[in-house]
Amino acid sequence: MRVPEEAFFPAMDGTRLFYRHWPAANPTGKAIVLLHRGHEHSGRFQHVVDELDLPTFDMFAWDARGHGRSYDPASTDSPNLGVLVKDLDTFVKHVAEAHGIAVKNVAVVSQSVGSVLAAAWVHDFAPKIRSMVMASPAFAVKLYVPLARLGLSVMHALFGNFHVNSYVKAKALTHDPERIASYETDPLIRRPISVKLLLGLFDAGDRLVADAAAIQVPTQVLISGSDWVVQHKPQHDFFDRLGSAVKEKHFFNGFFHDTLGEKDRKQAIDKVREFLVKTFTSTEAAPSLADADRKGFTKDEFDRLQQPLPLLSPKGWSFGLTKLGMKTGGRLSRGIRLGLETGFDSGSTLDYIYRNEPKGFTPIGTLIDWFYLNAIGWRGIRIRKQNLEALLRRSIELLSQASQPVRITDIAAGHGRYVLDAIKGRTQAVESVLFRDYSDTNVQQGKELIRRHGLNGNIRFEKGDAFDRASVAAIDPKPTLCVVSGLYELFPDNDLLRKSLGGLADAMERGGYLVYTGQPWHPQLEMIARTLPSHRDGAPWVMRRRAQAELDQLVEAAGFQKVDQLADEWGIFTVSLARRSGG
Repeated sequence: MRVPEEAFFPAMDGTRLFYRHWPAANPTGKAIVLLHRGHEHSGRFQHVVDELDLPTFDMFAWDARGHGRSYDPASTDSPNLGVLVKDLDTFVKHVAEAHGIAVKNVAVVSQSVGSVLAAAWVHDFAPKIRSMVMASPAFAVKLYVPLARLGLSVMHALFGNFHVNSYVKAKALTHDPERIASYETDPLIRRPISVKLLLGLFDAGDRLVADAAAIQVPTQVLISGSDWVVQHKPQHDFFDRLGSAVKEKHFFNGFFHDTLGEKDRKQAIDKVREFLVKTFTSTEAAPSLADADRKGFTKDEFDRLQQPLPLLSPKGWSFGLTKLGMKTGGRLSRGIRLGLETGFDSGSTLDYIYRNEPKGFTPIGTLIDWFYLNAIGWRGIRIRKQNLEALLRRSIELLSQASQPVRITDIAAGHGRYVLDAIKGRTQAVESVLFRDYSDTNVQQGKELIRRHGLNGNIRFEKGDAFDRASVAAIDPKPTLCVVSGLYELFPDNDLLRKSLGGLADAMERGGYLVYTGQPWHPQLEMIARTLPSHRDGAPWVMRRRAQAELDQLVEAAGFQKVDQLADEWGIFTVSLARRSGG
């Protein structure tokens, strides 16, 4: 029996989370991170650590926030799923930094809810881990009460967050009498689950199954044949759509939900061990996504969205009525009117979304505007702004700690509001700020915003093309902190990004920082393409999504190394921080 060491690591918000570390008998710089199922904790992985029989691997397992010894009875709120995904990102970084294990030498072995967290992390953050094992992933929990999901959603909307107790009995998890007895007597198992987290789990499961092609990490999926807790079909669909070149699926007849804790679990454990050894001995490089704009699932999706729908099709009718509604009654909304006039992807629209103040012609127009501003995409945009500001502030601190000047350049600034808000109260630490934008309107309104903030002097706004490499490279003074927000998502061509990123690399001081945004997923992508005009002469706003792995590869190829990332709870918009290599 391997004996664990016990420790804590700080989450992004400072919360102390508990984990166990089983040191390798013969360390080789390789590690396995174990993620428990819902309600459980890291201690219940002791048998997996022993039975995997991999003495050269360090083993780590956390108590996820709200579980085991990471449960804080004084806490009055429950996290959304996005917080747990970021916790996982922070945990693996902690393992790498505190224990000297490179992320590329980490594999993840997960169960149930832990598997959904692992898949969401790999999809949204694109970590360069070695491989991922998913046992009985909880993409769709079986709710035996009719319309339970709808009912919980309505109650959550009306009354806010609350908790429900798990209906699952230990004997429905495994046939192993010892595991059943230990589950029933384990004082660290918590049966209540937050409805906010449960609903978030369903939503994450839906999007991960739908967009599994974005996952490139070698993946093994284990499915329990007699699972009373989660549905089989989403697990099979996820595997079929996986973009991983190396993938395995194993189906275990008669197994209950606790796949790695079943009575006959040796069958599953042996498969896991074989897969881990295979992926750690493989020398196959990660697939290149540099030409994903020419072939691949996002290109196919983009091509479909550019094709008109048959007028008499249900979708054609639905989107046609939506467009008609916006052009008639929708004009009572100030935001919709602005979008129709300037484009829903324009800097003017973005600045309106940031302000988040419903306005309209008549009270009905204001109400329409309130619904418009609270669409999930615009809520994600406002969270993106918060995440941008957080990483900008962090970058300023990192540069100041290194005694480096803070010279900020935003090459497609819109009105520049998020940068101005980020440096508020920090202007003394900032040597200069240069805003650039291709739109004369944005330049004019950006200058006015600077004036209203009383920040004239070391802050200036000029016209510039973010895709003109020579123009970007010639920025003077040389920036130490560059920002590209909401730009790359609007252009499908990777050659444009190469020019822009190449110009930034040429312009930037080595050791400087780049903050960039991405959009790996959007639940309203087709609605946007079919109904909303863009700023480009009113042409349809058709976007090609970039998987986070694709975007990160383009950034890395330009000479940057990614160091951190933030995302909203729905996985729509990401904000990443990278450092210019060589300094």
